[in-house]
Amino acid sequence: MDAAALSKLLSPEGWALLGQLPPYEESRALALATGLRERGLDPELVAAAMTQSRLRAKGRAKFAEFADGMLFTQAGLEQATRLTVAAHHAGRYAAAGATRVADLGCGIGGDAMAMGALGLAVLAVERDELTAAVATVNLRHFPEVRVEHADALEVDLASVDAVFADPARRTRGGRRVFDPSAYSPSLDELLALRKRVSALGLKVAPGIQHSLLPADAHAQWVSVAGEVVEAGLWFAGLAPEGPGRSALVLTGDGAAHRLADPAITAADAPVRTGEVHPLDRYLYEPDGAVIRAGLVALAGERVGAGLVAESIAYLTGPRLEHSPFLTAYRVLDSFPFSLKPLRSYLRDRQVGEVTIKKRGTAVEPGQLRRQLSLTGPNRATIVLTRLAGRQSVIVVEPV
Repeated sequence: MDAAALSKLLSPEGWALLGQLPPYEESRALALATGLRERGLDPELVAAAMTQSRLRAKGRAKFAEFADGMLFTQAGLEQATRLTVAAHHAGRYAAAGATRVADLGCGIGGDAMAMGALGLAVLAVERDELTAAVATVNLRHFPEVRVEHADALEVDLASVDAVFADPARRTRGGRRVFDPSAYSPSLDELLALRKRVSALGLKVAPGIQHSLLPADAHAQWVSVAGEVVEAGLWFAGLAPEGPGRSALVLTGDGAAHRLADPAITAADAPVRTGEVHPLDRYLYEPDGAVIRAGLVALAGERVGAGLVAESIAYLTGPRLEHSPFLTAYRVLDSFPFSLKPLRSYLRDRQVGEVTIKKRGTAVEPGQLRRQLSLTGPNRATIVLTRLAGRQSVIVVEPV
């Protein structure tokens, strides 16, 4: 979307058209657009409206029904914080007693929406002019939120008592940026803001190495319905937990579960290694946020389970224990990995569809599935990993 398309959408005709469009369906989009143009509507307006309809449909995954009243850019939607996660961000600021927050790199306004919903005054800053205009539309219902088109590092922070920053982590071509020094602004530039405002929170890539984290930060990885969606660094009053690392798991029922190791008192502390146990009756797969936070051993200890192998994020134990941080599987069988025995094993059981999970092996699941060439009415789940130093197959069933 460009400025001309945005201008057309914000006209009375454009806004009315957006409100009249049916729920987006890819299979019907072309016919619908053709029909609108045949009715005499501006082709550019139709194209802009159909694009927004498509983005709104995607946006519902992050913003639920609120997406139907928002505008999006493709890049802005990809980087936007899910509203459920933004609510937890906003809760940190409210609990810390913040009254006016600078949201630097506000994007399309997701975090500012959540803060505004809690009554916080927000200065939402965005360097990209088009994105700032989109954020202004999305934040129109929150009079306490003001959007400013400016460079995040040049904004006067004298009037705020807390800062939230979401640096751009994609190139202009859309590729993800993993080096914190290549964020825009860079991680070091954002950390320097603590000299001006100590209560700082910022988002980083979930794959960031622990060694690159500031020791005095509280680093938290967040997953939603099993998918790791972000990592955040929190300082001063925004981190009542103190320095360290934690995992926040948001489940489909709306519950929030937090896991932290009190023995970890610095964000850059080494990952605590757990004990390796022989394969037992149950296999546990840790949530991705638990793995990223380096808390696999702790999650296993909570259910009486140990690692299947050193540095492998699978756990095994004798009892079935339920945990929001682990997915449990019943172990049915195990044997050393080799293509022919595995193919024979599955064919003997008339397995035609196999779910392949893996850690600690170079086997590519898609290629293996083709090599197995299975047919049959049954399904199976196999785990490819190391056991006692050998590449192995574990046959499991979800509990």
